[in-house]
Amino acid sequence: MLRLFFALPCPPSIVAQIDAWRLQLAIPGRPVPSANLHLTLAFLGHLPESALALLEELPPRLPLRELAFDLQLDRLDCWHGGLLHLAPSQPPAELLALASGLARLLGEVGLPSEPRTYRPHLTLARDSCLPGQIGSPRFAWRAEELVLYRSEQGRYLPLATSPLG
Repeated sequence: MLRLFFALPCPPSIVAQIDAWRLQLAIPGRPVPSANLHLTLAFLGHLPESALALLEELPPRLPLRELAFDLQLDRLDCWHGGLLHLAPSQPPAELLALASGLARLLGEVGLPSEPRTYRPHLTLARDSCLPGQIGSPRFAWRAEELVLYRSEQGRYLPLATSPLG
């Protein structure tokens, strides 16, 4: 069984900016390793390895050429349970279309998808809380690829990449 999810990778230059910013904040809790920073589109949970071929066929069924977009994470928040994250105050329509398109395709092929309403976010730390006085975060990049990841022993390994735009 493989633990799988679709996500937008965080570019290395933005990872460096986020790392420098969160070091200044002295965020409590368990920080997400820099190499694992991403914005999840669809969490799939544990699936058999035999599902990989089917999952790799799904992104090309979406209008990927129309779905490249600029993503801006400008809100810091912490959900109940201590998940400290960055989020867009105004999620781009293309981001929401990409997430809903993946959910629709997963349902069509009988694979599980997250039943909760999609809330785009980039996790910074677990078992955390909002730090004291901070300025508004502003991290932006052009989302240009959709990646199928495998989570293995605390690392997120890319298995397949589909270009956007």
